[in-house]
Amino acid sequence: MKRFLLNIALLFLAGGALVAGGFTYVIYTGPKMKVQPHIRAYQAVAPALPRGSVPVPLPTTLDDSAAQLAGAAATQSELANGKTYYTYYCVFCHGEKGDGIGAVGESWDPAPADLRTDRVRQMSRPQLLKSMLTGVGHEPVLEMVVHPKYRRDLVLYVAALAQAETRRSSQ
Repeated sequence: MKRFLLNIALLFLAGGALVAGGFTYVIYTGPKMKVQPHIRAYQAVAPALPRGSVPVPLPTTLDDSAAQLAGAAATQSELANGKTYYTYYCVFCHGEKGDGIGAVGESWDPAPADLRTDRVRQMSRPQLLKSMLTGVGHEPVLEMVVHPKYRRDLVLYVAALAQAETRRSSQ
């Protein structure tokens, strides 16, 4: 019986040593983050795509939510919904005020756009929607993230952020 227990203990120790050795091997010979490609916004030429990858084309036409943006002013309900969606999708980078100072966005270079600028203020709502959905720089491609039924309210809220800044600066 003692010999059986000794064999079990040796087997357990040998298995543990084998696992530890395998783990150590992977740690020291595995991929290093230092050699991972990283494209910065100021780089002129992106590296070649890995063999076998297929690029995803940007959408050439937006859904009908762009057509729904023309017309009357936003209601309080639409703005409240838009604020909720802004909190879900945008606040981490663009900040609560839309000033481009969000918890995640602070670490980016270049910084996220200030959504209260004249450039944003002068965009039509369909242009703003297209800009939000196709993204630039680090912005996630919201075309694949934001459900079409939420887009109208989100655009109306971002447009209202820009207009609110105009009213504040003129007072």
